[in-house]
Amino acid sequence: MTTSETSDLSDTAAPRPPSGTDEPAPSAGPLLLVLAGTFITVLDFFIVNVAAPSIQGDLHASPAAIQFTIAGYGLAFAALMITSGRMGDLYGRRKMFTAGLALFTLASAASGLAQNPGELVGARVVQGVAAALLTPQVLAILGSVYTGKHRANAFNAYGLTIGIAGVFGQLIGGALIAANIGGSGWRAIFLINVPIGLIALAFVGKVVPESRGEGRTGLDLVGTVLVTLGLVAVVLPLVQGREQGWPTWSIVSLVAALPLLALFGLHQRALGARGRSPLIDVSLFRERAFSVGLLCTLGYYSAMGSCFLVLSLYLQQGHGLSALGSGLVYVPMGVGFFLSSAMAPKLVGALGRQVLAVGAVLVAVGYTALSEIGTAIGTTGSVWWLVPALVVSGFGMGMVMAPLSSTVLERVAPHHAASASGALSTAQEIGGALGVALVGIIFFGVVGDPARAFGTSLYLLIGFAVAVALLVQLLPKAQQAEA
Repeated sequence: MTTSETSDLSDTAAPRPPSGTDEPAPSAGPLLLVLAGTFITVLDFFIVNVAAPSIQGDLHASPAAIQFTIAGYGLAFAALMITSGRMGDLYGRRKMFTAGLALFTLASAASGLAQNPGELVGARVVQGVAAALLTPQVLAILGSVYTGKHRANAFNAYGLTIGIAGVFGQLIGGALIAANIGGSGWRAIFLINVPIGLIALAFVGKVVPESRGEGRTGLDLVGTVLVTLGLVAVVLPLVQGREQGWPTWSIVSLVAALPLLALFGLHQRALGARGRSPLIDVSLFRERAFSVGLLCTLGYYSAMGSCFLVLSLYLQQGHGLSALGSGLVYVPMGVGFFLSSAMAPKLVGALGRQVLAVGAVLVAVGYTALSEIGTAIGTTGSVWWLVPALVVSGFGMGMVMAPLSSTVLERVAPHHAASASGALSTAQEIGGALGVALVGIIFFGVVGDPARAFGTSLYLLIGFAVAVALLVQLLPKAQQAEA
């Protein structure tokens, strides 16, 4: 890339003040609005797990229908984000965010009012499409609105929002179901999105400025088909293969993903060479902070989401806790996450990129302690012995999650902002699906002993966390001291 192409995302925002002066504090309105969209879309990825038994009983749903209620959302979410990111660059990021938020609000209402499994599965797929439309726009909007330290703080807030939605998803879901507001039961986990979405929609046009990328030459339809098919071929077997015993179709699908994604890459490279506008410019991957950062993202989310799965299974199957009871156990992890997220700017200033490595090592240490303590207390000891390990794990998560997005995107040219954000979001979703698929093989392979299954499966996640710490060493050393 040229020097101009590796400029900050904030280059498209208001001019910087003269050297030696403080940047004026920008409005928090755009940040609050786009993070509201981020929160409800991430929350809906995790919250359905705790409601699955209630949904199955109320709608008389088959196990396959429940699986697709969960998997349909994640599949649509992961498959469309790169395309949606490019659509934001072309047609306007605020416009795409607004369209996604409106569709997500409608789909949430449809999910909460569903009268049979088919209606619920269909509404959840639409929710996933809507989430894919709005998610890649968030970081691009933040990068165009905020500059300097305010931009770094906005990216930290983005990471914090994802963490809160993920860490507390179990607790929020369990609390809503237990509250049974107006007899809504499990429906409340979807209906709660409706007032949040309507309030955000009322203000987004007034508060969030429009922005788009350069070179509006139209959407690459061939690339859209190739990347969608390729990502579906990866994600579908990851989310369904284990539960179905890895049937032949799942293996064929994973194998077919390789040529599909290779063709997509070649097609994008050819478009770029002809001066056309690909969905994602392959020259982005020459920037080490972006390419290595995506690998760190893949590894980190493989370790995070799958930990939530096996911990919840251990607490509910092994200790017999309710959804709300198991959600309360996540509070110490949330405390650790909050503490490190609040300290993130200072930690980045002191450690530079190594804050990611230190955080990943702390996650590995916390998971190791969880494994040993969980195995020791079995299914009869007090789960509160897990508290110190949960705090350490959460603290490490906050150290990684808050700065990670900024690390991946800081050198991306402004006109690639949303498409690069789409690639980042795709890495997050594929990482989550990969981790769940692999850890599920281990957990469910240990028959009859949830404590031993929990302890054993965590060692895979420890490996992911250590891999992230090692990958951080490949990031550009010249940037180590940057905040």
